[in-house]
Amino acid sequence: MEETQSDSDLIRSTLFYSDQRLCSADILSPSQARARIEVAVLNFLKSLSSPNPAVSDLHLINRRSENCGLRRGLLSDVSSVFLSHSFCRRSLMRANDAKAFVRVWKVMEMCFMILGEGKLVTQRELFYRLLSDSPQYFNSQEQVNSTVQDVVSLLHCTRHSLGLMASSRGTIIGRLILHDPSEDSLDCAILGSAGHAISGDFNLLKNLAFQSDARYIIVVEKDAVFQRLSEDRLFNQLPSILITAKGYPDLATRFLLHRLSETFPSIPIFALVDWNPAGLAILCTYKFGSISMGLESYRYACNVKWLGLRADDLHLIPESAFLEFKPRDRQISKSLLSSTFLPDSYKMELQKMVEAGRRAEIEALYCHGFDFLGKYIAGKIVQADYI
Repeated sequence: MEETQSDSDLIRSTLFYSDQRLCSADILSPSQARARIEVAVLNFLKSLSSPNPAVSDLHLINRRSENCGLRRGLLSDVSSVFLSHSFCRRSLMRANDAKAFVRVWKVMEMCFMILGEGKLVTQRELFYRLLSDSPQYFNSQEQVNSTVQDVVSLLHCTRHSLGLMASSRGTIIGRLILHDPSEDSLDCAILGSAGHAISGDFNLLKNLAFQSDARYIIVVEKDAVFQRLSEDRLFNQLPSILITAKGYPDLATRFLLHRLSETFPSIPIFALVDWNPAGLAILCTYKFGSISMGLESYRYACNVKWLGLRADDLHLIPESAFLEFKPRDRQISKSLLSSTFLPDSYKMELQKMVEAGRRAEIEALYCHGFDFLGKYIAGKIVQADYI
């Protein structure tokens, strides 16, 4: 039977074809993670002690956009970013690479120590420790974050396997009861408007059991909007769970959302974000994961639908509430439009933003009253007005 081009494209986009190229980060026990670090050290020493001694380069999975693809599941609607087996190098012998090379070994040394002590630390804590021990190599949080991803790319294990836990900013509220292994329970429907703070400890999050009669999960970009909806008890009027990471999603919030989506696969997940490139980038991180963490993205991706704000909603917003595009908006737009995984419907929305040269925030809907936002959300869900 002859295979058509469309058949070939479908096969190449499926889970099974992607898995042939997929690089992933393993979940390891502390002893297994320490063993991988030891092997890396032994290989390095072997190269130094060979008849032709040399400082071996570090071969890392390439985390650039040209090495990423979209992994589509056959049995679910979830898609996620993945990285292929393409490598980049960190070399001590290249002037512009030497410090980055040393940073990888410094972070591995620190992770080896952390794992030996049986501790979990945040990347912020790791930064201050490295700043104290090796100030000549680390002077910013971004350097530590990037180097941690280098170590993940080198050892092919998750950040949590290295003894690093997420610094969570997320909160959750609504029709959900959390049961932890100690048999304590928390009813998220009786909390105040600030909600329940999501732990950054993945061991705790993965051991939670859930009970819910919610019909929807709503991901809210902003904490202020989350608190408005919480105070209005939207989750009682519209049986739902509300969750926010207070901006760009941290790993713990994404992990909890992913666990909820797996526990309740029939509950749809909707995102409420600003009508701007940053809002779309936040939505895409929940939906597909990020290229920088492509080795782990499939562990946190969810089938999130874009509820609002969208171009069709702009007639609800007064002209005075629109904001002009900033250089950062154009930078994010360019990055998103160049990506290979952005759905056409999302690209059309983004192109409308770029052409208009302006953006709108969710709070602009308050011109219709503070209780309008709940009605807006309910109306769009009932009318299936999402993409």
